[in-house]
Amino acid sequence: MEIGSFAACHCGGVTRRAFLQAGALALGGLTVPRQALAGETAKAKSIVVVWLWGGSSQLDTFDPKPHAPAAYRGPFSTIATRTPGIRFCELLPKLAERSQLFSLVRTNRNLSADHLIAGSIGLSGAPAQPTQYPPNFGSIVARHRGDAALPPFISMSRGPVADGRAPMEGYGGGTWGKGFDPFLLSCSEDGDVEVPALRLLDGLSPARLFDRETLVAELDEKRRGLDSVAARRWTEAHARANALLTSAEARGALDLARESPEQRHRYGHTSFGQSCLLARRLVEAEVPYIQVNWSQYVELGPPPYGFGWDTHAHHFNMMTDRHLPIFDRAFSAFLDDLHERGLLSTTLVVCLGEFGRTPKINSLASRDHWPDCYCSLWSGGGIAPGRVIGESDARAEQPRTEPFFPASVGATMLELAGLNSAVRAEFRVLEGARVIHELL
Repeated sequence: MEIGSFAACHCGGVTRRAFLQAGALALGGLTVPRQALAGETAKAKSIVVVWLWGGSSQLDTFDPKPHAPAAYRGPFSTIATRTPGIRFCELLPKLAERSQLFSLVRTNRNLSADHLIAGSIGLSGAPAQPTQYPPNFGSIVARHRGDAALPPFISMSRGPVADGRAPMEGYGGGTWGKGFDPFLLSCSEDGDVEVPALRLLDGLSPARLFDRETLVAELDEKRRGLDSVAARRWTEAHARANALLTSAEARGALDLARESPEQRHRYGHTSFGQSCLLARRLVEAEVPYIQVNWSQYVELGPPPYGFGWDTHAHHFNMMTDRHLPIFDRAFSAFLDDLHERGLLSTTLVVCLGEFGRTPKINSLASRDHWPDCYCSLWSGGGIAPGRVIGESDARAEQPRTEPFFPASVGATMLELAGLNSAVRAEFRVLEGARVIHELL
């Protein structure tokens, strides 16, 4: 058997290629192809989750409160959007001009103020138990969609999303096994794509993987110098490398050099901006589930933390000088690009973090964790645009209307991806969770 592909029959009996992650067979993670042509019948053929890891402030983005006391509203003014009566933070002018492309939920609520717990719930819909770790929404979609030329669940990060303590439990397959974990890619501010699984092989990059004539000799040379543990890791890297080598779709999707300088500039020369551009290419390659992580870590510090959204200090300076300008530019370019290419109608885009931030400004003139009320943005893939679902109170502390928990976020995404309540019950995930029909 050639590593990186296997013979798998779908309902028409045609053999198709599939991407095997290392260890998937041993761990029972071999994905069974689904029969119902889910990707063709679903409203959302691809889902892109833009994960603002660390928790963005609802008041300083999509739910400002200009009439709240100064200790709550902060220093920013508000601006009108294309949606009548709806205003955003003044630092989001591009998204304000595009509010006709998306809808907002302003009453999201989580169950914890801890990054790892809330993050795991936010990406799986349920808390982790001592021996039960619910799978990520992307793992569920990947299991349902089955085999393809590219991995069905791709997460853009140099490693599992984490805080300074540990990775979150809801990062991947959970109790389903490592075979349902996401395939990791990372993207530099220059648009260089890195496959973290290949780090063991110094100097190996996707660009060099495509040079077949020199690759095998280099890999064999490196393998001879590895101990037994490293040799096993080498085998994992080789499986991934081989799959990339044998897939023309992967070579094309991962090559941002094929984009014009103007297009790359449009997204902004930041890791987040270029990751959004790579996400658009992965949508074109029909990857079912893509998670674009703002950063691998929640912390505000420089690399390796990557300036996450956990702004207990320097909050307003970071929002002004870095976070909101980068986000406004890249995310608006992403929505425009999908719309202009006719992809938005079949691509569900969901942007949120694990929670919001305290409405009351702290003693460091910043904001802390706040799970009780925060925002999410929804676009494309079956979403009715231009709506605002839910209303928070006068200080964005609590929902005035029905709160929507992560289980509803996940159920809505899965419903639009073709995983109806019967399929969710079959997989024993998000059973009984309420779909946010107000978005549809």
